[in-house]
Amino acid sequence: MAGDRVFPPGFLWGAATAAYQIEGAAAEDGRGPSIWDTFATVPGAVEGGASGATACDHYHRFREDVALLGELGLGAYRFSTAWPRVMPDGRTPNPAGIAFYDRLVDALLERDITPVLTLYHWDLPQALQDRGGWLERDIASWFTEYATTVHNRLGDRVTQWTTLNEPFCSAFLGYGTGVHAPGLRDPKGALRAAHHHLLAHGHAARALRAAGATSVSIALNFSPALPNSPDDHDAVRRFDAVHNRFFLDPVLGRGYPADLLDDVAHLDGLHPAIHDGDLDVIAAPLDWIGVNYYAPTRVTSLPDPTQPSNCPLPGLRGMSVTPPREPVTVTGWEQHPESLTDLLVRLGRCGIPLVVAENGSAFPDVVDPDGRVRDSDRVRYLAEHLRAVHAAIEAGADVRGYLAWSLLDNFEWACGYGPRFGVVHVDFTSQRRVVKDSGWFLSRVATRNAVPD
Repeated sequence: MAGDRVFPPGFLWGAATAAYQIEGAAAEDGRGPSIWDTFATVPGAVEGGASGATACDHYHRFREDVALLGELGLGAYRFSTAWPRVMPDGRTPNPAGIAFYDRLVDALLERDITPVLTLYHWDLPQALQDRGGWLERDIASWFTEYATTVHNRLGDRVTQWTTLNEPFCSAFLGYGTGVHAPGLRDPKGALRAAHHHLLAHGHAARALRAAGATSVSIALNFSPALPNSPDDHDAVRRFDAVHNRFFLDPVLGRGYPADLLDDVAHLDGLHPAIHDGDLDVIAAPLDWIGVNYYAPTRVTSLPDPTQPSNCPLPGLRGMSVTPPREPVTVTGWEQHPESLTDLLVRLGRCGIPLVVAENGSAFPDVVDPDGRVRDSDRVRYLAEHLRAVHAAIEAGADVRGYLAWSLLDNFEWACGYGPRFGVVHVDFTSQRRVVKDSGWFLSRVATRNAVPD
């Protein structure tokens, strides 16, 4: 393999999905509505008026999708369980719903594919949102009940457990900007919701450990801040505090960063939500951190430090997010693999193993007349970012796996079915799957445990 960059022995290769984005079967076998089912009915909330009601029909086609993972030689599959499928009202177990994940896990293990289970990927039961959702402190205990229920059924076969996926998005985009479900626009509430996400994580992590789980994690989405000029250091600090350190520092036992508390003090949403003992709960021991990375964020300082920013947390002051630089993906995200290397090296200094739990890109994909999807832009993106991961490992970061986002083209939240992130093309009318060139590229990398130089 001369000229290849070889990864450490045992490096975990796989792909990731999320329940609401692929499962469909939104009203089958007792599943209750989620906040995304409700949000999708709001005019203008989702591009094209789309929803995840059918999506990729994974609920009925999971064996076909597991077979694709096996054909690609991927050794891990990160998926999420749908809380409203397992507990339609958020509290009461639904045997038919949990049975689906029984079948999925067994199908994965039959092909020696490691299940990497995420308990929450944004699809809160609507019944719990009606009781306050993530604004309600009791959600920490509701989530712990749900986590324990899933572990009681699957814990004899699933060894890799992730509590939450990207609480930044769930809290700030769902409760702050309103561009995600449940569509609220309340900066103060967004801070409270963020704290309750972390509190729920901590309680659930402890409960999973007590139930016998040996590998517990959380998946955080990181976006390194890049200054537009040498004078933008404070903008970098402010963005890093609210986007990255807000969630990283508490789970590592450092508490909330002091500068963050100062930056959001005028919103008066975080401090009142913190009770005695909360930070100890949030700092429950972790076995690894899931690193979700797509792009950096360009920022600049504002002349007036009290001027509100356009950061995803409304009300944050003193900085502004500026346009990305070329090249960008269909979603307008800057392609800057060096930022991934820097991020992993930085996180590596925290002394905890890392797994790239999501990384991928959306580009225009076309199925050619010969049935092939020649997505050369995505192949290049993957190659560059895998080299970036390898560079971080060489620099000392303890990175143990890479899970591409996503296995399948899917329902891309508020963007509907426009952006395609999959390494497998899905025709949403016929549900036909076609492995893209990027999927075969990832397969070759996984099989060789090496990325071409």
